[in-house]
Amino acid sequence: MGTQENEQTAVTGRRMLLGAAVLGAGSAVLGLSGTAKAAEARHGGGGGGVKSLPKPTIIGHRGASGYRPEHTLGSYQLALDMGADIVEAGDLVPTRDGHLVCRHEPEIGGTTDVADHPEFADRRKTKSLDGVATTGWFTEDFTLAELKTLRATERIPANRPHNTLYNGRWEIPTFEEVLRWQDEQTRKRGKQVWIYPELKHPTYFRKQGLALEERVAKVLHKYGRDRRNSPVILQSFEPTSIQRLNKLVDNPLVVLLSGAASRPWDFVETGDPRTVADLVKPAGLREIASYAQGIGPTLDLVIPKDAAGNLTTPTTLVADAHKVGLILHPYTMRNENPFLPANFRKGTDADAYGDVFGAYRTYFATGIDGVFTDNPDTGVLAREDFVNG
Repeated sequence: MGTQENEQTAVTGRRMLLGAAVLGAGSAVLGLSGTAKAAEARHGGGGGGVKSLPKPTIIGHRGASGYRPEHTLGSYQLALDMGADIVEAGDLVPTRDGHLVCRHEPEIGGTTDVADHPEFADRRKTKSLDGVATTGWFTEDFTLAELKTLRATERIPANRPHNTLYNGRWEIPTFEEVLRWQDEQTRKRGKQVWIYPELKHPTYFRKQGLALEERVAKVLHKYGRDRRNSPVILQSFEPTSIQRLNKLVDNPLVVLLSGAASRPWDFVETGDPRTVADLVKPAGLREIASYAQGIGPTLDLVIPKDAAGNLTTPTTLVADAHKVGLILHPYTMRNENPFLPANFRKGTDADAYGDVFGAYRTYFATGIDGVFTDNPDTGVLAREDFVNG
């Protein structure tokens, strides 16, 4: 695409700066010595908090979910082994007895073997989850001890049948277990490990008496990870949840943004008429910057697609966000054809890998600060290609 070539030319100078950033990133790309990595870990991942991370930052989406069932310690571990700068560990939802566990959604029928447990058959319910009727089993109806009897399974087996090999191998981790794992991995690797938890459906859970923000803040305070330079970035699709967190912790905070026409559920509940399209305007971004450090937009807000699914011209979102001091970590890069823009798909096999390196190159050229990816190894290689020209 001609637009790709123009974008790449325009950011040649930026690549030189990015090369310096990656040089300080640790072994993920260039392989620092053990002594240098240990020194980096002693100084809190470079001492600069979120600004010390390499750019573009590679974020393991629910771990390395392209290769292992998501939100398991196995998926998180593999993401680190593949060079991810941050691991999205995890999507936080509560149990009936108030513990925080890592699941993509509170409904766990699609990510665990709960349906194979006859003792829990009567827990299957239909609930309204952010206005959508959802049938299955929900974490808030289980104690932690009950959830620990379940095992994780692949969420999209039709696309990733190879991941089903690992069904049943890992249990559902708690947030506290993830924080202890983070400590352990930081010591073993001599390099600060970062995590990027998301608070799921905060309004839904607050109405059930299971408020997430206070629980997350309490756990982070317990582990001394509620500070400005703590290696824990917090995110949510609900802006008011991030505003609440801003009063409880000093961690870097990120507002997630879905499709332009959508409305955050907290806006729906409170009657705020604004859509995501309003939030990505300069005025909306300035407001977000008053209580958060970044945004996590869907990739379509960075480069829209046409009716055929091909990428078109980038929006001004990156420049507008940077103008008010916000970082951008869009989501989600995946290797398989159905998840790629149409002009980067290859062959006739629906689930074969497409030209994902070309897609990365195009998105990186917009100036985004990082990206969520199900395939961290691919993301790391794509960044190396981009930085080295």
